[in-house]
Amino acid sequence: MTPEPARTSDSARASDPAGTSDPARPLDAARALDVDALIDDPKTRIVVCCGSGGVGKTTTAAAIGLRAAERGRKVVVLTIDPARRLAQSMGIDQLDNVPRRVKDVEGEGAGELHAMMLDMKRTFDEIVEAHADKERAAAILGNPFYQSLSAGFAGTQEYMAMEKLGQLRSRDEWDLIVVDTPPSRSALDFLDAPKRLGSFLDGKLIRLLMAPAKVGGRAGLKFLNVGMSMMTGALGKLLGGPLLQDVQTFVAAMDTMFGGFRTRADATYRLLQAPGTAFLVVASPERDALREAAYFVERLAADDMPLAGLVLNRVHGSGAAQLSAERALAAAENLEESGIVDQGDGKVGDRNSPDTPATSTPATSETSELSETSEPPENSEHPETSEHPEPTADTSGDPSVEQLTAGLLRLHAERMRLLAREQRTRDRFTARHPEVAVAEVAALPGDVHDLAGLRAIGDRLAG
Repeated sequence: MTPEPARTSDSARASDPAGTSDPARPLDAARALDVDALIDDPKTRIVVCCGSGGVGKTTTAAAIGLRAAERGRKVVVLTIDPARRLAQSMGIDQLDNVPRRVKDVEGEGAGELHAMMLDMKRTFDEIVEAHADKERAAAILGNPFYQSLSAGFAGTQEYMAMEKLGQLRSRDEWDLIVVDTPPSRSALDFLDAPKRLGSFLDGKLIRLLMAPAKVGGRAGLKFLNVGMSMMTGALGKLLGGPLLQDVQTFVAAMDTMFGGFRTRADATYRLLQAPGTAFLVVASPERDALREAAYFVERLAADDMPLAGLVLNRVHGSGAAQLSAERALAAAENLEESGIVDQGDGKVGDRNSPDTPATSTPATSETSELSETSEPPENSEHPETSEHPEPTADTSGDPSVEQLTAGLLRLHAERMRLLAREQRTRDRFTARHPEVAVAEVAALPGDVHDLAGLRAIGDRLAG
């Protein structure tokens, strides 16, 4: 795809720096992301939603999963984000490490929708139980260092996400797996899991800790004493003797499993690079969110990951886009400056007959009421005795129709400025990454908390 449309939009902004001429300008058709074509393609087996925090990744993943299921596919949505929004929106009391069937999936070719949330420790336990004999597995699961590692050691969650994705894909039970990643840049940390695991397993410390198990007996103990003599004291002071012993016991028990960890992680990494995988970068039309989105796009390209496109969430619109911010503000100011709206007692003379001097009549409350009429009374020199039409301003203090109109015009002007700002932000991203297809999702009036809301998001995703 050529970057010509981006250059065209840049030139348009040069002629309209405020960005108000067409703030709701739609995307070029060549840039539009066809979400339905993506999820309908039987070759698409994995969709990974990534992006910074607070941009709607969880909702997007759930909406894609629901739409795919209602178009006939058997889908499982895996969330790594510990938030409970996914379970609530799908009508499930609680999500755990086991896929749960979602009820009320509709559509002519309705498939199935399942949802689950990564349980990092349980996934680690399952790996140990599956790849170690019963006695060794019991020793590992009961090891204090393993319990700490599996419950929250840095990087464990990302690696376990890789393991769980590999498990789901290997079962071949679902047509489509939708992955909701953690927020912020750590959402791509799972791409580094195999490399980090390899570095950890190949590190000098691990090799020294594994030495007793490899050598065995007194020779191993002697080797350990020699090889670790320079750091045992420091580690013992830092970690404590019992913890160091727990680490050594854990490494010895896990020795035969380390190779399997690395092999499976590498296999899942290659799976993410395969043609059947599609990455969706999710963002909102804000500067910081799209800056993060640009980082994701560049990082995925560097790792040869297949990027399907960008989902731009919560895009604002207006049903009266033809009324620009400038025209709305001008109309509001005309209402206010004409003496109809927000005129104080000190400007009564300005609103009376031109033949009457501004200082000829005292500024009484009664003359203030008279001043709100569209025309001055016949005897404006003596307002206290003249007959006059009923004023447009409510004497009880409620705003008049003109005041309300001016306020609404100003709100509309603010909305049009917001639309123009979002448009400029989107244009900067598309100019930088003209090759990235984009799907815009119009903002909903409220939060998504049920399947109906997810369907509405899916409809907006599909354009």
